Amino acid sequence: MTTESLSAFLEHARTEVDSAIERYLPSPPASPALVCEAMRYSVFAGGKRLRPVLTLAAADAVARRHDVPPDTRTALALPAACAIEMIHTYSLIHDDLPAMDDDVLRRGRATLHVVYGEGIAILAGDGLHAEAFGLLAREPASDDPAIAARKLRVLGAVAEAAGAAGMVGGQAIDLQAAGQAPGHDLTLNAEALRAMHARKTGALIRAAAVSGAIMAGADSALVDAVDRYATDIGLAFQIVDDILDVEGDQASLGKTAGKDAAGAKPTYPAFFGLARSRQLADECAERAHQTLVDAGLAAGWLPPIADWIVRRRN
Repeated sequence: MTTESLSAFLEHARTEVDSAIERYLPSPPASPALVCEAMRYSVFAGGKRLRPVLTLAAADAVARRHDVPPDTRTALALPAACAIEMIHTYSLIHDDLPAMDDDVLRRGRATLHVVYGEGIAILAGDGLHAEAFGLLAREPASDDPAIAARKLRVLGAVAEAAGAAGMVGGQAIDLQAAGQAPGHDLTLNAEALRAMHARKTGALIRAAAVSGAIMAGADSALVDAVDRYATDIGLAFQIVDDILDVEGDQASLGKTAGKDAAGAKPTYPAFFGLARSRQLADECAERAHQTLVDAGLAAGWLPPIADWIVRRRN
């Protein structure tokens, strides 16, 4: 599959997701104008849209196996894709706060709390979090018990990924390791670093892919395969993020470069060096490819997305 065709898919998927999020987010007078504006400031600040892209790509891969029409697979998976992007954006808003990473730049512009203040930033993040679960419960609207069962399964998967066992737990470990949890300092070794990122970054990436597979009607074996694929590309994504924090520049990254080293944070380059870290990311992509081949899911966009993740420069 060519780079050009992947680029076209990514652009189309991002456009679909952005249009749908605009429809799904509340507007005045249902919600105060300031909250609506603040949520949109962060949601529409740009970004790779990796997680919703994965949701749509996983749904596409499964649907190809079951000969589901493209319009149907998109209608089934798009609400979950949007909800997961809302959750991801809420996590970025909170992550940038002074009490967390204390960052002033995100996706190439001032972070939300810099523009709107910490209180509104917290509320905008809270609003996106709640809107995401409301969306998962409502859409796609259907009287079909099978669709309702899929939605419940996705709700459970996303809640686990976003909660204390997943993203929240990973962030808590990160704060401990950075010495930001007084009286609860924690020193990470390489395996503990991997486990932390499996929660902080990997859990929502896995939930994104798994949600697409579930909504497209995947059986347990296919869902498990998609989960294994996403576990590997989630780890690859984090390793590359760590590498880019060392090698990247602020203009291309759209966020503050070098913060990990400045804060003495544990990272893959710190433990393994840049060369070995690149090898580890490549090995993740190789395992992800093999998982797809073994499961009969190699057609579609999931394989080139794995390559895109390890080759990205921002």
